[in-house]
Amino acid sequence: MLNILIIIAVIVIANYAILNYYPAFGGKHTEKRKSIYAKSPQYRNGKFANQIETSWDTSLSSMISMMQDFLKGNSERRPGAPLPMATFAQPLQKGSATKVTWFGHSAFLLEIEGKTILFDPMFGKAPTPFPIRNQRYSRELPLKIEELPVVDTVVLSHDHYDHLDYGSIMKLKGKVKNYVVPLGVGAHLERWGISPEMIQEHDWWDGLSFAGLQFACTPARHFSGRSLTDRNATLWCSWVIIGQETKVFFSGDGGYGPHFKEIGEKYGPFDLTLMECGQYDARWAAIHMLPEETVQAHQDVKGKLLVPVHWGAFTLSLHAWHDPVERAVRAAEESGVDIVTPRIGETFTVSLDDYPKSAWWRMNKA
Repeated sequence: MLNILIIIAVIVIANYAILNYYPAFGGKHTEKRKSIYAKSPQYRNGKFANQIETSWDTSLSSMISMMQDFLKGNSERRPGAPLPMATFAQPLQKGSATKVTWFGHSAFLLEIEGKTILFDPMFGKAPTPFPIRNQRYSRELPLKIEELPVVDTVVLSHDHYDHLDYGSIMKLKGKVKNYVVPLGVGAHLERWGISPEMIQEHDWWDGLSFAGLQFACTPARHFSGRSLTDRNATLWCSWVIIGQETKVFFSGDGGYGPHFKEIGEKYGPFDLTLMECGQYDARWAAIHMLPEETVQAHQDVKGKLLVPVHWGAFTLSLHAWHDPVERAVRAAEESGVDIVTPRIGETFTVSLDDYPKSAWWRMNKA
């Protein structure tokens, strides 16, 4: 009995130590911070919440069906070979046209009016605090973080591991001038040694100016959290970026909802949208759009060019790894939407009609 109690005590102490001292879990909020967040219309009963009811099927029958789907296996949940990648182009010179480079999943570099903006820079091997399983499809990235130009600002949509990666942030330190994040996410960055003076936290519908550009923190329909104890302790969002000649929208993660039309009415039309289209399932569509909804959301915000993101790097759902882009392309063609399908690491110019549209992923289905 004594030995059992000792083992239980060791397990409890180890779990406490990991949750409180392992840096990848991020920071915690002080009571002072919570009192500030309490002023937000999104903050209710000590947690952030969505505009509309957002839940997913957690019934016993749903859990059983998911387990059955998982146990069935699917050889196409991961590509059969490393994905093809383009050589990362060097950054633009000041005053050049707007360009975008996608690095897989939701990480991309926006070069606009001589500024470099890096979104959701997850460059790690796996989207977990302990990167042992669920490795990135491509064994390498099209660049080393050290090769990135100086980044004017890093923009984050929320604090999930597939968007906010501890290792990537640590490697980027010294290359980034500023961080723009939704409410609460700054605590993670501060724990990792980022100066509070470099962090701007924002609520939905906040507008801000930075480096001659206009930003707006806009709604998304999702959730947040990095451990068992911090569910919805931070806000999630989408982002609007407005330059002199180009307007860009990034959806972040989330389910389809009325917020897209609201954003389109307030800030559209957009020259380019980068919209989530992967890691979905009908059983949790409230927090991750289906690809057909991705195309509809693009139309709702009044977008011109659509880049489907949140795919091509990790397996976080039960669908085939290439299903998101296949379904998004098909829905876009049916709706008359111009869709851009760059390879990982490929840079394209927003204002040119000669944008990437090859079905490069089909070579990696086997």
